[in-house]
Amino acid sequence: MTIPDYESLMLPLLNLTSDGKEHSIDQAAQHLARLFKLTPEEQEERIPSGQSTYIKNRTGWARTYLKKAGLLTSPKRGFVQITERCREVLSQKPEKIDRRFLEQFPE
Repeated sequence: MTIPDYESLMLPLLNLTSDGKEHSIDQAAQHLARLFKLTPEEQEERIPSGQSTYIKNRTGWARTYLKKAGLLTSPKRGFVQITERCREVLSQKPEKIDRRFLEQFPE
């Protein structure tokens, strides 16, 4: 399997946070890697700078867009948590969340 793009990670990341707990980006990236059945090699594949893995980098980008839309909050550095707006969105059971979906939010 190929490593999913950050938009493909958005809905699964929100579903992970639906328990209301704080989740670290590292924990979220590991969860998403398992969910998407990435091989150990894919999980360790690094972006060109070598600073991060693709899955962690893309999880971070998904988090950034979701935070800007008010669906996630950062209770502390490197962590995410669900917002009330996100609970409302998830209650509608969206099939997909991407940048186009997020454009409905003014932030």
